Amino acid sequence: MSNPLIINFTPTGMVPTKAMTPFIPISVTEIVEQVHEAYEIGITLVHLHARDEADGAPTWKSEIYGSIFEGIRKHCRDLVLCASLSGRNYNVFEKRSEVLALRPDMGSLTLSSLNFTTQASTNSPEMIQQLALKMLEEGVHPELEVFDLGMLHYGHYLIRKGILKPPYYVNIILGNIAGMQTNLAEIGILLAQLPSDAVWALGGIGQQQLSANAIAIASGGGVRIGLEDNLYYDNERKEKATNLNLLKRIHELAAVFERPMMTPAEFGEMGFYNQFRKAGQ
Repeated sequence: MSNPLIINFTPTGMVPTKAMTPFIPISVTEIVEQVHEAYEIGITLVHLHARDEADGAPTWKSEIYGSIFEGIRKHCRDLVLCASLSGRNYNVFEKRSEVLALRPDMGSLTLSSLNFTTQASTNSPEMIQQLALKMLEEGVHPELEVFDLGMLHYGHYLIRKGILKPPYYVNIILGNIAGMQTNLAEIGILLAQLPSDAVWALGGIGQQQLSANAIAIASGGGVRIGLEDNLYYDNERKEKATNLNLLKRIHELAAVFERPMMTPAEFGEMGFYNQFRKAGQ
């Protein structure tokens, strides 16, 4: 199998703290350094969350995102940058969309509300459409996040309305308590419903991360990998993972299946760079 492997690196997330693992990057400097190290190993794009420097809490503030973007682009100029627009901690359009004015290449777009173990991520139809339209205005491409089949159906609705436009990149995230699991039957049903020209990746939460990634590599998809989704290297939860050893394992699996990595430039030139960046603006 020779089709290139998309590696979506997710180093931080909104939930992990230093108390949970000392390896999670929180500060701007830590995030930039870990992304740079991952870039040297090999990643296609990076999915970024910003944290407040004072208390480590998730933040929407564009000045912090701007510092992260600037630091990464000094060392990884061609890397595709995706900013989180999550609604888990601050479900206000002005806050969730503030980072889009910086014109990252991509922005995450979860296609419905959902429950996690201890909290909800609220994504009303109005919020989803507002964010998607703001992305169109700023030349930002949606990173479509799908946790169940209903979210994909809503994505097709937005495509019919012209709110989502190709190319489509779909992150299928498995293992959430209220969503799809790493089950071949469920995965197969969802893959069969994707837009015909979509590129896709599998991510897994906690113990399902490695299984989801392995299935994706073996079946021609991309992967989502990093401490955002999983803090342990082993399923028995005895060894804390680092972003880099999780990433290195992906490269080892990819080598077994003869899947060369898709470079950031290859992915960006498919239509996933910010349209203003691609035009040299």
